[in-house]
Amino acid sequence: MGDMRIIVAPDSFKGSVSALDAATAMGRGVKQVFTEAEVIKLPIADGGEGTVEALVAATGGQIVYQSVIGPLGDKVNAFWGVMGDGETAVIEMAAASGLPLLTEDKRDPRITTTYGTGELIRAALDRGLKRIIIGLGGSATNDGGSGMAQALGTKFLDADGRELPFGGAALIKLARVELSRLDSRLKDTTITVASDVDNPLCGPKGASAVYGPQKGASPAMVSELDEALGHFADKVRRATGRDVAKTPGAGAAGGLGAGLLFFTNAELKPGVEIVLEAIDFERTVKSAHLVITGEGRTDAQTAFGKAPVGVAELAKKYNVPVLCLSGGLGKGYEDVMAHGIDALATIVPGPMTLEECMGLAPQLIEEGIIRLCHTLRVGIQMGGGFKIILNS
Repeated sequence: MGDMRIIVAPDSFKGSVSALDAATAMGRGVKQVFTEAEVIKLPIADGGEGTVEALVAATGGQIVYQSVIGPLGDKVNAFWGVMGDGETAVIEMAAASGLPLLTEDKRDPRITTTYGTGELIRAALDRGLKRIIIGLGGSATNDGGSGMAQALGTKFLDADGRELPFGGAALIKLARVELSRLDSRLKDTTITVASDVDNPLCGPKGASAVYGPQKGASPAMVSELDEALGHFADKVRRATGRDVAKTPGAGAAGGLGAGLLFFTNAELKPGVEIVLEAIDFERTVKSAHLVITGEGRTDAQTAFGKAPVGVAELAKKYNVPVLCLSGGLGKGYEDVMAHGIDALATIVPGPMTLEECMGLAPQLIEEGIIRLCHTLRVGIQMGGGFKIILNS
């Protein structure tokens, strides 16, 4: 069985194991049973938390650490990645402007800013990188991407010509947008934005109404912020000639989706699609015999474009079988069988608490893979060949 090529391509098991560590544990498990197999580790992500690490690990790139202005205007230690091609930057906005950077009592979407995310974009430009991938999950902000634009040279002025302070609430006072100092390098930069939501910027399904409350907004704040973003969008539309407020995804990350569409050449795409393209998954899967994917919890939501299904749909183009090993199976998990996943298993060997399961996750993943691979071995012996049993 030395000519077997097995790809292990899990997402993170949220809260316990990164995609890279999950892939490593899976690889160890495969090797316990199929000692001669070639195991290719391709940790994946869906554009949210863990995307930088997954893309850097899958391509042999590097993590860059950088001090930037955080959501409340003070300095935070952030990070971003340079992929193995040396030409592509990967940024998670949450690393600079995310909710996890704030304690619950400090959450206030009226004043939080995406300025630090703009600083990370500028750092990528300073390195001469021509492609930037930006993940929008986990934001603490509701500023329409105005802070990001400020970090890149845009000026937002009130009626007296003074620069507006940080945050979404101040945007109601926006009188003039000055673009003359917007970083000219953005024109020649390809920016791909991972956004898995289709919310517009404003209104009942907009950034403020849908996501404001989890960032600390009361009902009164929601309407204040929604009005401010509507005013902002109108002024910026006149300044840039771009009308993006109703574009699906404009409301992502407190309107950072809209800000990127207004001030850069950004294209919004589903996160898993961007990640799989960036690691050239399709080219690798063509010659594989098996793909093993996984995630913390597989349920009906997985079928709606989550990472394991993205992996499976590409594998199916080449009739490569796909197994999914998850931390747990939730309601509707069987829906994924219609999207290219051939079999599902869970890492939990018997009754245990969620805390126990999370604490032992790497070991449980490895042991779960060993059980799966022993079952596979039986199939191979019965069918007389890997391809026969798995592709019949």
